[in-house]
Amino acid sequence: MNRPTQTARSVRATVLQTPTPDDLQVLEDQLIVLDENGVITSVGPASDDTEADVVLPSTQVLLPGLIDTHIHAPQWPQLGTGLDLPLDRWLFERTFPTEARFSDESFARTVWSQMVPTLLAYGTTTAVYYSSNDEAATTALAEACLQHGQRAFVGRVAMDHPEGTPEWYRDAGAVESVEASARSIEDIVALDRDGLLVQPIITPRFIPACSDSALEGFGELAASTGVRVQTHCSEGDWEHSYVLDRHGMTDTESLSSFGLLGDHTVLAHATHLTDSDRRLIAESGAGVAHCPISNSYFANAVFPLRRNLDAGVRVGLGTDIAGGSKASLFTQCEHAVTVSRMLEDGVDVETESGRGVPDSRVDAITAFWCATGGGADLLGIDAGLLAPTKTFDAVAIDLEMLPSFHSDWDHGDWHRVFEKIVRGVVDRTGIDAVWVGGRRVV
Repeated sequence: MNRPTQTARSVRATVLQTPTPDDLQVLEDQLIVLDENGVITSVGPASDDTEADVVLPSTQVLLPGLIDTHIHAPQWPQLGTGLDLPLDRWLFERTFPTEARFSDESFARTVWSQMVPTLLAYGTTTAVYYSSNDEAATTALAEACLQHGQRAFVGRVAMDHPEGTPEWYRDAGAVESVEASARSIEDIVALDRDGLLVQPIITPRFIPACSDSALEGFGELAASTGVRVQTHCSEGDWEHSYVLDRHGMTDTESLSSFGLLGDHTVLAHATHLTDSDRRLIAESGAGVAHCPISNSYFANAVFPLRRNLDAGVRVGLGTDIAGGSKASLFTQCEHAVTVSRMLEDGVDVETESGRGVPDSRVDAITAFWCATGGGADLLGIDAGLLAPTKTFDAVAIDLEMLPSFHSDWDHGDWHRVFEKIVRGVVDRTGIDAVWVGGRRVV
């Protein structure tokens, strides 16, 4: 079982990171100095006589820790299953029954004790979690994150709509739903008063699962507590059309009308946004958790990452466990690049013209930025970059574990090495160590 160890005060390593969506920064043989809270105070070239608590060998490089902005924690047991179904059937036939099991706190703790250290071992230093609707299970998830040393936002999933949820897995009513979430916020805050590692997040599942009264209540709860909000937004044809029919406006406009679109609100998927939606999201300071694998199964569209970045929308990367079949953000980075190429080129050769959307492609640098600096910007946290004032959340990569790396032919070509890391790290393979807040947790 992973447990946080003593905080490092200095690390010597070569750093690869993406300070912007279009820039790879290579800092060779650096000394990174931390304060007692694991915050970086300085980064600069090391010298022959430099001493450090941690010294990475020349065959390893240091990356910023990865930030997963969208995870359904109680779907961990069903990871990789049922993805041949449409979204509504997948929810009612597979997902809701799985999530309902978390009313058994013992079962919940067993799952969390496996999931959290596994994700840390994959390099996920920050996670944004949907829990189940059970308060005890949600508190236990926050406790597991604290125990294993993962930075996390944890939210009790709220769902009270009698048509959008099964009777055996829903909150008793709008008032009860909001009150349960308010209690969950208090419980999580009590675990980590300073919010240095774990914070609560208000989590109405999505509009089809919530009554208007509940949505109004969650908007008021967000305003009174200052707690961030996460929900799904225009995920696919079904959800997008449902909200248009029910509220006569887009998902984004509806969430805004309920006071749920604020600074650092995390909107999952958002594949069906209009240009006006993008302007509204950018102006509000909210952003999108881009989940490329999950979108390929359930969103009926490719999220236009480049278009959203150009529109000023904050974008992080998410696995969407278990709608996304892979728990590693490195794998999600690769898929983000892949689907952007498909969007630009088109997929149907029988369409003679206009098959693709020009200028849609992104590269490994942009995808990795979404998984680090972009996610940090979306959440409003001092992470995602190894620089002064940032928290030392980091991943050490053993280059010799990558499938095709060899020092003879890769030496000095850092762009080539970086691409091999992004595409070559599979689950834990290649990851030697992980730090959160300066503490080695893997």
